[in-house]
Amino acid sequence: MKILAISGSGRAASTNTSMLQALSATALPDVEIVVFDRISDLPVFSPDLEALTLPEPVQNFADLIRDSDGIIIASPEYVRAIPGGLKNAIDWLASRDEIIEKPMALMHASHRGDDMLEQLRLVLSTISTRFSADIFLQFDLMKRSPEEISDVLQLPQHRREMAAFLETFTKFCSQ
Repeated sequence: MKILAISGSGRAASTNTSMLQALSATALPDVEIVVFDRISDLPVFSPDLEALTLPEPVQNFADLIRDSDGIIIASPEYVRAIPGGLKNAIDWLASRDEIIEKPMALMHASHRGDDMLEQLRLVLSTISTRFSADIFLQFDLMKRSPEEISDVLQLPQHRREMAAFLETFTKFCSQ
């Protein structure tokens, strides 16, 4: 099974990207997790550009979506909302077929961000018939370096939580 893990952050040392990389490292051999951390490479969405050949970064992103069996999104919140880069990426997919029936779930790397999560759940349930708000994993990792995040998520309790999350999500993807 191939899962696309999308980081909604454009930061090089992103907490969400680090969390998704730690998740990838815990996956069983039959589950491949590809971490997409290039949200900031996507051009600003314009419906005019959809009618033409898609910009290469957008086509590559759409191909990753199409080729995955499921999508996990982890995103920071900016000013109590979905970060512009992630919303832009979603806008590129909104009228495309790749996302409509794709199983989706969320992870979150903070103890706050409920407003953003509520907005993101609404948007994802609008663009995908297979978004599950019930499959969710949250850690408090704010203000930690990527190395610290890796260390924290290697603790047995956190590894078990990630394994259970992945097991639940892969079963959901297989339904």
